[in-house]
Amino acid sequence: MVRAASSRWIGRIGRAVAQGAARAAASLGVLLALATLVFLALRLLPGDPAALILGDEAPESARRVLRARLGLDVSLAQQYARFVWGLLTLDLGPSLARPASPAFHLVGEALGPTAELAFGSVALGSLGGLLAGLGCVGPWLGRGREALHSLVLTVSSVPLLAFAPLVTWLLAVRLRWVPLPGDPDSGLAGLLFAAGLLALPLGAQVARITRASLLDEARAQYLTVARAKGASPARAWLLHALPVASAPILVVIAAQLGALLGGAVVLERLFERPGLGSLMLLAYATRDLPVLEAAVVAAGMLFVVVQAMAGLLESLLDPRGRQA
Repeated sequence: MVRAASSRWIGRIGRAVAQGAARAAASLGVLLALATLVFLALRLLPGDPAALILGDEAPESARRVLRARLGLDVSLAQQYARFVWGLLTLDLGPSLARPASPAFHLVGEALGPTAELAFGSVALGSLGGLLAGLGCVGPWLGRGREALHSLVLTVSSVPLLAFAPLVTWLLAVRLRWVPLPGDPDSGLAGLLFAAGLLALPLGAQVARITRASLLDEARAQYLTVARAKGASPARAWLLHALPVASAPILVVIAAQLGALLGGAVVLERLFERPGLGSLMLLAYATRDLPVLEAAVVAAGMLFVVVQAMAGLLESLLDPRGRQA
């Protein structure tokens, strides 16, 4: 019996390692494809990048110096090899706007505020969406379940830009209940307010999927057995139904991350908050190619990492994925 149990554990560990290696390889492939698209988009589009940066009236000697500085004076294959090596070594060269600062150093500084905003929004949106989804199917709200469901549908159908400025004006300007998120002195309160705004669309989508998934599990035999054994409604839904229904919920959270990062870019620009989105827009406006390349790749890496984490969490939570 001990030998059989050991064999099962070894098999589980082996499968977990194999799945992790496959996911890591797929993630690296996605990142390489994204980086390649960024590389080609900035080099194969019509127009001379040096002329775009310096202007059409810049002398040809200045353009040649800039092309050499950007590595544009060699073949496309050599440029790509240097680009991939720069990604591996985190060295795409200095910023054109700030020559004393390496591109990845600027991205690292901007990534912190964006990560705080994005992960704060994920946490608030996921928690709020799960609670709202449970409220839509559980017995706690009675007739209020339909009202809550209507509210969820309303929030999920309204774009972020339609309500973010209005809510900010009402709460921060008119009523002064919260500080302006772009205020340097707003601190944690400003971050939570911005993350809460960004979390509303995510929370509404999570609530919709949570409600649908739990309704699919409502008549499952294991729930009937749990209730027959005296499990309370909260225990039945939270400890039995929710883990089984977690797979589509995690898929939605991971899929919404792209929209969430886009929303973070919009909010950073709207509220003039520092972050990766503001850095990308500034780099695009000033044609700072090293910083723009590094920022786009970093945003893609953040997306891929969270997708992989969602897949791992799904396999850990769903009991059907833990078979011997």
